[in-house]
Amino acid sequence: QVSLVESGGGLVQTGGSLSLSCLVSGRTFSSLFVAWFRQTPGKDRELVAHIGRRDLPPDYASFVQGRFTISRDSATNTVLLQMNNLIPDDTAIYFCAAGAGTLYRGDIGTPSRYNYWGQGTQVTVSS
Repeated sequence: QVSLVESGGGLVQTGGSLSLSCLVSGRTFSSLFVAWFRQTPGKDRELVAHIGRRDLPPDYASFVQGRFTISRDSATNTVLLQMNNLIPDDTAIYFCAAGAGTLYRGDIGTPSRYNYWGQGTQVTVSS
């Protein structure tokens, strides 16, 4: 069983920044692909960013590209999401998700393809 623990959420003003962390334990870190999703009440969960197991560029949702950066830190078994230039539409619960095995590129934004999920951390951006 894999455990994912998110941290770093909070309240910021428009234009501010937050850094989210996802601490991974229970399985070899390098064997997992990891993503950040977010969800607002009444809306479907949506992909924010994904980082895989190979040395390839990460993938980003169009609404965060250029503002957010996802990275892996093997020294701490942590996946980071640096969020800059935040806007009120970024307000949501942010979830860390991970999986193993085969993941096709077209499925990186499909929540059911991820085996493990954190409990989420709230991000609120005020106008």
